[in-house]
Parts: sequence; structure tokens; C-alpha cells
Amino acid sequence: MMKWMAALVLSTAPALAADVVSYDTDQSFDDVTFGLENAIIDAGLVVDHISHVGEMLERTREDVGSDVVLYDQADVYSFCSAQLSRQVMEADPMNIMFCPYDIFVMVRHDAPETTTIGFRAFPEGEMQTIHELLDGLARAAIGME
Repeated sequence: MMKWMAALVLSTAPALAADVVSYDTDQSFDDVTFGLENAIIDAGLVVDHISHVGEMLERTREDVGSDVVLYDQADVYSFCSAQLSRQVMEADPMNIMFCPYDIFVMVRHDAPETTTIGFRAFPEGEMQTIHELLDGLARAAIGME
């Protein structure tokens, strides 16, 4: 219960930077990813793919000549909604560029006590339906919904 309360206090306002919506919490990476997976399933959606970005960057760090550790953990969850995708693509077939939809979860190496969950912001218009979906999933994952 205390972790949820701390997460709520830390996450009451989304951070908007470079068209990204993100929320910080003191919950563990595993708790947030578990919450995200459950939120996606509860919405009747299926995770298509999990990109282990943090592992890939760490595995290839020396190969590309870097000594910078970016993340302790970082994954990107990809999924789609047949119903909502059809709705936004019927409004504009070019909205295909936004699919699949992604939500990231990360623990930055320089801030190991904070887990961040977020997604790329979507443009005004019909894509706000997807923006609201992703925001609801991210917030549900950390107990804000």
C-alpha cells in the first residue's frame, strides 16, 4: 500500500518532453512491467513484442566504443488494438505510421530508485483516442487508475 501511495505522489503530473508523456514511480521495474502487462491484458489487448532495449544497449556498449551505462533495465512493449486502429486509420490511412503502439518502462542508471513509464505523444485529432488509451494503460500500470 505504501509503494502505491509513493507512486501516486511521485506521478501526479506527466512529464512532457520532446513529445513524450512519462510518469515516475518508486515501484520496482518488475512491479511496473507486471502492472503494464496486466493493464494491456485487462484492456483486451495482446502484447505483440517486448523489445529489451536496455539489454541490447548494454550488450553492445563496448562494441560501439562507449563506456556509458544508460539503463539498469529498459523494455518497450508493443501492441495494437484492431478496433481503435481501424477507427483511426479509416479517419486517415496515413495513421498506419503510428501502429503498433509502444509503452516503455525504464530505470536509468543514474537514477536507480526511480522507474519511468511512458509513451510517445500523439498528434491532435483522431490519434488522441490512442493517446488516451496509452495514458490510461501507463497510469493503470502504476496504480494511478
